[in-house]
Amino acid sequence: MDLALLRTFVTVHRAGSFTRAAALLGLSQPAVTSQIRTLERQLGRPLFLRQARGVTPTSIGDELAHKAAPHLDALVEITESGLDDESSFRTLHLAGPPEFTAERALPALTELTGDDGQGFALRVSFGTAEEVLEGLSAGHHDLAIGTARPRGALLTAAPLCDEEHILVAAPRWADEIGPMRPHGKDVPALKNVPVVEVQESLPFVSRYWASVFDCRPTVAGTVIAPDLRAVLACTVAGAGLAVLPRYLCAPALKRGDVVTLHEPAVPPLRTYFLVVRTGTLAMPHIARAHEWLIRVASNWS
Repeated sequence: MDLALLRTFVTVHRAGSFTRAAALLGLSQPAVTSQIRTLERQLGRPLFLRQARGVTPTSIGDELAHKAAPHLDALVEITESGLDDESSFRTLHLAGPPEFTAERALPALTELTGDDGQGFALRVSFGTAEEVLEGLSAGHHDLAIGTARPRGALLTAAPLCDEEHILVAAPRWADEIGPMRPHGKDVPALKNVPVVEVQESLPFVSRYWASVFDCRPTVAGTVIAPDLRAVLACTVAGAGLAVLPRYLCAPALKRGDVVTLHEPAVPPLRTYFLVVRTGTLAMPHIARAHEWLIRVASNWS
């Protein structure tokens, strides 16, 4: 069987589209379509179901991708790295949410960068959980940090750490609100406090309200900024309350720039996962970064 056909097949499977696969491979869409049809004729089985937007793999296609992809990735690693020592310096492509990646993952991984025979160069992309997993599946990234465990066999996820979410505001708001009941299910004291969030749907506040107060928030966002660091800065400035990761707030809490408004017995948590394409941990630079992040994350709180 022609390895080029398998490479095209795996790329289509990861990209979910002939068009996107053609762009990744540097081929025309008709060439990709022709190669997939050739492979389907050789196997005597359909590999994809054509749809209006992209393609969906058949069960045979999923099985073939699961078996073939790790071996093709390993062959690419061999051909790209070569056999001499000078070619062993590789580039790791990492993707994840901007705040967590910048504040936690990148400082940890920079310890492994450098041309020391085992180090690697680092390239980083930011995006939502859906975007980074889609990019990883399509081969744009080597390693992804996400907040959802991916389905299917082509991606492998390992729990990285749990992130505690806390309800904070500038001290003047805490003085105005006064003490809150530790186990209260209603939140009348908070109904007139402005809210700072990352999206209009108030994902962090809604999750906290549902978990801690067993209700939905009744207020709209006053300031919406699509970066948790910007949310923290606005909260410090007195724009209102926010639900933020404790690690991100730790310096501001220590300085007294913000204070916690509520300390529930069981705080809301969000789990981060470290995700790779199945089989790519055979590549030394990916395996080293993966192992290092898992080890370092055990000390994060």
